[in-house]
Amino acid sequence: MSVESADTTEIAASNRRTFLRRAATTAAIPAGAMLLGGALPADAVAAEAPGLPDYAPVPAASVGPALNEAGYFVGAIKGNLYWVTDSFYQAMFLTTREGVVLVDAPPTLGHNLLRAIEQVTRANGKPSKVTHLIYSHSHADHIGASSIFGKDVIRIGHSETRRLLRIAADPNRPVPTHTFEDSYVVKVGGERLELAHHGPNHTPDNIFIHAPNQATLMVVDVLFPGWAPFGNLAMSEDIPAWIKAHDTALGYPWKTLVGGHLGRLGVRDDALIQQRYVADLEAEVRAASASLDPTPFFQKYGPSGNSWAIFKTYLDAVARQAAAPVTAKYSGTLAAADVFTTDNAFVMLESLRINSGVLGPFGVRP
Repeated sequence: MSVESADTTEIAASNRRTFLRRAATTAAIPAGAMLLGGALPADAVAAEAPGLPDYAPVPAASVGPALNEAGYFVGAIKGNLYWVTDSFYQAMFLTTREGVVLVDAPPTLGHNLLRAIEQVTRANGKPSKVTHLIYSHSHADHIGASSIFGKDVIRIGHSETRRLLRIAADPNRPVPTHTFEDSYVVKVGGERLELAHHGPNHTPDNIFIHAPNQATLMVVDVLFPGWAPFGNLAMSEDIPAWIKAHDTALGYPWKTLVGGHLGRLGVRDDALIQQRYVADLEAEVRAASASLDPTPFFQKYGPSGNSWAIFKTYLDAVARQAAAPVTAKYSGTLAAADVFTTDNAFVMLESLRINSGVLGPFGVRP
């Protein structure tokens, strides 16, 4: 089987060609069944779970290429650099004359990573053995299939990744054998990847992986091409640093982005759109925090002394008020803007309260 090209201009065309076909397929087969590779009885497929909310359709431009029968897509980025996705997660790999350099091993891809690598190397005549495995960060959803590559692979990650994985003691995530603090250059078989740590963002250890010869950047859980960020601003541990990471990413001279999630690659416009989404969200949160009258919340729950109820209902109301115009603005542009924007507004509000002193009615008592 030949390897399909994943040139970013071709991706957009592929999105349009495959959107209706993939939409029909994913509507019939629940995500859990797709991830497990299992089949469901016909009556189970047809049944709809009660009480589930309806969301806006996913824009065609946000959808990635169609998956093969095994449940993955593998494509060329440029030269010997490839990517693989199952529409939920992504990994990236370089084929070289000395072996394969793989970046991340998401468990939902699992052994499909081996199948994708075999498919590519069979076509280009290079060795299929994975000799180097780079960890973008320590989270299990991105490196939880690392153990399938055996004990001989060279595992590379940030020093903080090693510390966190030693604490986790997860046999599916062996600790890195090689670590670095600020930067590290991986040179294998005439190919090159530049690793850099620019401080904490999504996690304390999340790194930037740059393929300069292919004008490609991989940074995980920061940018979500074509989609609103995952809930709670990607579950990031340091929100101000996560926001700053957008500027750091745009400071690299890349044309193609591997974001670690969802079904397609990114281009620079994707990063700029998400940057505007985050800026709009912050502006609306600040405005809602300044304008929403807290009196009803104190009147309702204050007499009973239920402080947590005051906090919860007021903060939830601010998040809903802030999210509404952002959701309206980005619906049809960013997939799932209606799914996570209220959650993202709540976390932005909490970050502004804690990190920036935007305290609203919980400020310094006059």
